Amino acid sequence: MLRLWVRSEFQRAKVLCASRAVRVRCSGDCSNASARAWVRPSGASTGLNAFNSLTKQKEPLILAREGVATWYSCGPTVYDHAHLGHACSYVRFDILQRILTRLFGITVIHAMVITDVDDKIIKRSREENVSPNVLASIYEDEFKRDMLSLKVIPPAVYLRVTENVHHIVAFIDGIIRNGHAYATKEGDVYFDIQSIGGRYGKFIGAVDPQGEPGSTTKRDSRDFALWKRSKPQEPFWESPWGRGRPGWHIECSTIASSVFGSQLDIHSGGIDLAFPHHENEIAQSEAYHQCGQWANYFLHSGHLHLKGSEEKMSKSLKNYVSIKDFLQSYSANEFRIFCLLSKYRSAIDYSHSSMVEARIALGTISTFMLDAKAYMKGQLQCTPVQEAALWDRLADTKSSVLKALADDFDTPRAVSAVMNLVHHGNCQLQPVSTCEGVTRSPAVFGAMISYITEILDVFGVDLLHTKEQGDVGTSSGSLEGVVEQLTHFRSEVRAFALARQDAPTSGPPHKAALYPERGPLLRSCDTLRKDLAPLGVLIKDRGLTSTWELTKGSESVQDEEQETPS
Repeated sequence: MLRLWVRSEFQRAKVLCASRAVRVRCSGDCSNASARAWVRPSGASTGLNAFNSLTKQKEPLILAREGVATWYSCGPTVYDHAHLGHACSYVRFDILQRILTRLFGITVIHAMVITDVDDKIIKRSREENVSPNVLASIYEDEFKRDMLSLKVIPPAVYLRVTENVHHIVAFIDGIIRNGHAYATKEGDVYFDIQSIGGRYGKFIGAVDPQGEPGSTTKRDSRDFALWKRSKPQEPFWESPWGRGRPGWHIECSTIASSVFGSQLDIHSGGIDLAFPHHENEIAQSEAYHQCGQWANYFLHSGHLHLKGSEEKMSKSLKNYVSIKDFLQSYSANEFRIFCLLSKYRSAIDYSHSSMVEARIALGTISTFMLDAKAYMKGQLQCTPVQEAALWDRLADTKSSVLKALADDFDTPRAVSAVMNLVHHGNCQLQPVSTCEGVTRSPAVFGAMISYITEILDVFGVDLLHTKEQGDVGTSSGSLEGVVEQLTHFRSEVRAFALARQDAPTSGPPHKAALYPERGPLLRSCDTLRKDLAPLGVLIKDRGLTSTWELTKGSESVQDEEQETPS
């Protein structure tokens, strides 16, 4: 079925492109600006605006097919460990795709290429004394594991370059036949930039007039390689131009076209790929398909920098943190919050302090959820709640979040709205020792819990793993079961120690005193609570009862004022 759908989409797109075809070759008086002008696509509106790198402004997101977004992204070159710079881009676009799917009901059909033959792979394989295929396979598997550990939803299909070389050869041949590429006598094939007139340079500001290095027989210094002739001891494939292998840019044009045909809704990647990679993809694809606009929207994510450095995190600069090493100190949830706190197309500084900020934000939400559940269970006694105000606040939050995400996926504004809701919820949860006769309002807190859980799930942040008191009392032998029993025992000791003496029957009325001989028990309960906190067990005293939660460890534990001091 998928193959039939792909084939039908390819044919439909070819017909659409042909019917409105804009010949690629411009005449001499064709202005550069008009040749590069973006055309708003016809189709179904999504109700969102997205920043389109092709126009450098927000544009209404319009899809060729209602309720379906075709999405292609550049995958990794698998010659080394994936690092946080890669993770940041993939997690950010994963969040965008989740928003489209979960909030706006759009089916995202996502294809990603795996570059498994490349100069860097060949160089590294020689250093490691293994074949390029083996090296690429090792790092491809590691990349996929890293993405799963970060809870990135896999694309509908991964496609390797080495398994699509026959398609690439045919694609290059098509470009040559259309008059936009040429072969050299050495066996290289180059794209002919001059043949497309003023259409080159859609990502103005990133253009390097020197072009990329290559044969001295190039017609223009900007011409780039579609096919590289074979060198000794390098992988090669047969072609009409002799043995060789694909150039860097041609793989994406070919593979995206093999899946989606001549029309693509969304293309994504890091901002460093805008030029020359995406620029050259556009030139190749429009030259092959003979159409005026191949991809309608280009979404680019900002760089990840180590704080204090102007350089992006990259393997070549040796300034990276591997995903595996990162996850030894922080969680996937915390990294997602870190990404959510900045706009996806903005540069972002990575540091321990920025991760602590994300951890505290996540902890604030988690703590509110636990407190709200404790209130619903009757474990947390509070002053009367302004229920109507909370219902209004919840409705406002839902509206604000939706508006923010429809405005170029503005996650910082959406998270701010959620945190504001949490703040107002916390303001209503004012603990008291006794509240006899006070009207309770558990339903509104249940609605707040459900909404916050739902919107975090949209972002890929899962709080369901957090154990709460009473949920795991039957898990015999588990850590949660032990903590539950320990907390219960401690609560009974505290209740005994907090019991007050009978008030005297005569004399002025005053509050009954504690039994002084039970003071050491209270101090021991406090000591146990404080000693467990650095070990990742956070106990909260709520009147005569207590609740608990497991945290990441000492760094995530804040010194918190207990509701009822011992």
